[in-house]
Amino acid sequence: MASERDVFEISGPLHLTTIDWTDVDHRRSVAACMVQGVYIMQRDRQENRHGLAALAPPWWKFFSFDLHSQLIDDADSSIFGAIFKFKPKSDPSTDYALSTNATPTYVVAFRGTLTKGDAFARDLQLDLHCVKNILHQSSRFETAVQAVRNLVASGNRNIWLTGHSLGSAMAMLAGKSMARNGVFLESHLFNSPYVSPPIENIKNKKVKHGIRIASSFVTAGLAVAVKAKKNVQQRNIAPDNSFSNLASWVPCLYVNPRDHICSEYIGYFQHRRKMEDIGARGVERLASQHSFSGLLMDAIGKESHEPLHVLPSANLTVNSTPARDLKEAHGIHQWWRCDQQLESRTYRS
Repeated sequence: MASERDVFEISGPLHLTTIDWTDVDHRRSVAACMVQGVYIMQRDRQENRHGLAALAPPWWKFFSFDLHSQLIDDADSSIFGAIFKFKPKSDPSTDYALSTNATPTYVVAFRGTLTKGDAFARDLQLDLHCVKNILHQSSRFETAVQAVRNLVASGNRNIWLTGHSLGSAMAMLAGKSMARNGVFLESHLFNSPYVSPPIENIKNKKVKHGIRIASSFVTAGLAVAVKAKKNVQQRNIAPDNSFSNLASWVPCLYVNPRDHICSEYIGYFQHRRKMEDIGARGVERLASQHSFSGLLMDAIGKESHEPLHVLPSANLTVNSTPARDLKEAHGIHQWWRCDQQLESRTYRS
């Protein structure tokens, strides 16, 4: 039996009877629903729900999108993503689905980990890839980024990237790949993983800030030491140019402070601002481009990779609405609800 949370008529944003594509809340809600559509598409596949029995289509058709194509993982044949194409209504008297410059032509959406069904083993494997900063080496990511490249190559730049949890990491990597080539795609990243000790959960602000400041100086110092011994042009230990090239890309990042999977982004950006205030911008800029563990791997001559969380710029939206548990704090449903306490701030490098 299907969960009520999967049924659009019960759990979807039915209050959005008219979409204002210039409204940030509407854009966020639509992006989140596209991701939910991918989740339900895979659940439909697992439960053999087809045709009129399928629950996924309303999650995109309500906003006048068609399913352009599915993205299939070659390892387990699961649906991990989809490309949706906007289809304006032919009746000009209804402005609900009229296309504007702010309307995406395509939305590329990626789901996160499914804990039930035949996709779980592969999803868990890729979750571990996230922890190791090697998600970009997976065949799933290669399928994802190639789909984005093909859309960009077709000449249309009005493309959105969106994802939740593991899917958010996928969208972030794809967005970074495009940005490094001068293509800046609007991106909506929900509960993106940030692999780090849970410093943000420390209640004492002085202790929390003290740990972050000390960590920045130690990491920056280690980065300088490693560079002194290695070829400065090696990509993995000298990402300064890469970091700068990404600065013009400003993805929309959505986090919940009670979700330890993504909450460190709050401290990541706030700490950068605080380091600037105390005159240590250079130290923090260097430290924020590295992970301590990655630098240790470099120091002993082993391969390391750029941390997933490295973002020079972002529009960070924090949901301060009290969550009952981690499941709710990490869930995708919160991002289209109209009763949430959201606060946004843009950070630029």
